[in-house]
Amino acid sequence: MSWRRPLLPALALVPLLAACSSPAAPPASAAKPGGAAPGFPYTVDNCGVKTTYQAPPKRVVTMNQHVTEVMLALGLEKSLVGTAYLDDAILPAYKKAYDAVPVLAKEYPSKEALLAANPDFVYGGYASAFDAKDGRGRDDLKRSGIATRLNTEYCPSGSASIDDLYREVRELGRTFGVPDRAETWTREARATVAGTEKRLKAVKPVSVFVYDSGDKTAFTAGGKGIGNELITRSGGRNVFADLDKTFGDATWEQVVDRKPEVVVIYDYGSTTVEQKKKRLLDDPALKDVPAIKNRRFAVMPLSDTVLGVRVPAAVDKLAAQLHPAR
Repeated sequence: MSWRRPLLPALALVPLLAACSSPAAPPASAAKPGGAAPGFPYTVDNCGVKTTYQAPPKRVVTMNQHVTEVMLALGLEKSLVGTAYLDDAILPAYKKAYDAVPVLAKEYPSKEALLAANPDFVYGGYASAFDAKDGRGRDDLKRSGIATRLNTEYCPSGSASIDDLYREVRELGRTFGVPDRAETWTREARATVAGTEKRLKAVKPVSVFVYDSGDKTAFTAGGKGIGNELITRSGGRNVFADLDKTFGDATWEQVVDRKPEVVVIYDYGSTTVEQKKKRLLDDPALKDVPAIKNRRFAVMPLSDTVLGVRVPAAVDKLAAQLHPAR
């Protein structure tokens, strides 16, 4: 998954609510207080960028699938004027709403294409969404009168946990004037996570190696992202939890030394799960790794493993693969 390297950065989803060079609109923070909507003004500090909203944004572009799905989970599809960059298939519950939103680019849109949608708010999932080299930096967009939000998993500092996910949803709900929807989603998500925790009570964690991609080295999930907590809450132990990154490279010698009992394969892109399995099974250096010897593989769509609304159900989905008897 080379597009994320520069960042160095069965079960249904929990019940959810219904699912140019032309001048940009004035920034949300510049609106006149006299026009404030109920619940506004609202000020939020997102990854060190403080913004005050006098009213909900009206023209939104999302970049990266998991933040698009957060918007759709809160029933905000009518606010979307553009979207970009899927990791895999959109959730079936959101497909009809998603299909009504213009797709600006298969990956990230150019600055020109982004501005042509005339957004007043851009929501990015990965730090690469706001690449200053491509003219999409948060400061650049602010100068164009566009407010921005970055998914908190990719803030320069801080953690990514289930609590951070709840905060993400609540802050977005406040930003768009739908705090009740955010609270309903959070309450249902907590119930899903608690149900999985109850089923796994007293279970012995299994050691897990995440194989995202890589040949000369293994691109894997480190200890900083939500993927690490997903493993822990599913009754696993990430053998690369000491990697102080969301994603990073490990050597194959390290994989051998850490003896994972299960390999979790992230499913996305043009390389299939079967191709990834074959690469691991055909490597003679890995033949004595317990997970390889016993052919113990679990599979998770990439969009399940980042800070988005899939996470509560993904915990249950991965737990079922790590501990099928439970």
